[in-house]
Amino acid sequence: MKKILVTGCNGQLGRAIRAEYAKEDVTFINTDVVEGDGVTALDIADVDAVLALVRAERPQVIINCAAHTNVDACETQWDAAYRINAIGPRNLAIAAAEVDAKLIHVSTDYVFAGNGTRPYTEFDEPGPVSAYGKTKLEGERFVKAFARKYFIFRTAWLYGDGKNFAKTMLRLSENHEEVSVVCDQLGSPTSAVELARAIHHYEPTENYGLFHATCEGDTNWAAFAEAVFARAGKNTCVRHVTSEEYAAMNPASAKRPAYSILDNYMMRLTDGYRMADWESALDEYMQHLG
Repeated sequence: MKKILVTGCNGQLGRAIRAEYAKEDVTFINTDVVEGDGVTALDIADVDAVLALVRAERPQVIINCAAHTNVDACETQWDAAYRINAIGPRNLAIAAAEVDAKLIHVSTDYVFAGNGTRPYTEFDEPGPVSAYGKTKLEGERFVKAFARKYFIFRTAWLYGDGKNFAKTMLRLSENHEEVSVVCDQLGSPTSAVELARAIHHYEPTENYGLFHATCEGDTNWAAFAEAVFARAGKNTCVRHVTSEEYAAMNPASAKRPAYSILDNYMMRLTDGYRMADWESALDEYMQHLG
């Protein structure tokens, strides 16, 4: 029976991964920062703890869904962000190599500066402008340096079973007739379910390397909010604001990439795998929410 160790198992992607594999004969070693029902506490930044667990369980696959994803907090919590986003993947890569396990690591569009004019491919030079993006890029580099069999999936604008943009918009619509949302940042909303399906597709293969993994198509945050409201039957008005206007209203916010559209070039080139378009994925998500 295949053993899969999942870090950050209670996050949006961790939940989606477990649901995606539900019909398979797989043993999950579920880990997160806090111990719970069927969940082992694991600090991925503690190399001794990581090695001890991996040596004891000897999984065939390690899927790293753990990350410090609070983009604004990363600006003032550099050490914490670096431990989780960079040192953690390094430790998992070292452990994976020791037991000859495959390592699946999830990264982000924030590794790019966001000033592009065409979708970023896997071969474009990174240039992160935020602490979050910088620490995630270091995590990628550690995985490449220490893991022998790895997949790195860069995704963007992720939403699923947990705290996310779509749910925030729905919550705000309950007591706001109007919400202000940035309209000049472009990207591809990606459901955790679709990303989990992509991971499941590649995990059994030896098609290793770096992949962009976002839903097809693109939009902006304001239009994304309007799409959520339309599907939920909400009449809340979306006020389109620029990033500059938003920053003036929220001075502590970190700089976001203006252009976050990723081209899933390696997926398309290596085996023709295609993720769903973002609107279809949103339809499925909203139906799931009821």
